[in-house]
Amino acid sequence: MTAKIAYDDVEVGTELPARTFPVTRDTLVRYAGASGDFNPIHWNERFAKEVGLPDVIAHGMFTMAEAIRVVTDWTGDPGAVVEYGVRFTRPVVVPDDDKGAVIEVTGKVAAKLDNGTVRVDLTVTSGGQKVLGMSRAVVRLA
Repeated sequence: MTAKIAYDDVEVGTELPARTFPVTRDTLVRYAGASGDFNPIHWNERFAKEVGLPDVIAHGMFTMAEAIRVVTDWTGDPGAVVEYGVRFTRPVVVPDDDKGAVIEVTGKVAAKLDNGTVRVDLTVTSGGQKVLGMSRAVVRLA
């Protein structure tokens, strides 16, 4: 696959389409099975609270994966991501109700780099709080 976005058509400040991602306890159980990460802070409310968390929290790697979808959806090619990194700043707390939590992601082209690449900065929040900091991806465009 090749990115559908052309490097020459992108300017610094270009905003990527924002996305929201619902997260429920069911989502966390499915992710735990797929990833092999069965840490009880991601599914056992009693345990999560015993270790000082407000409730069950989403896996950090799950949150990170949902956030990068904004970039891969924009480029049309997951293989266009050359680099990706974040800092985990706050957990995504997932209550045991019908609504769960929502991860909200916006992105903006922060820099045009060499060799047809751009740096995209992501803002990732849940419950009105930033949950990922320094969330940046380097992407090779067409």
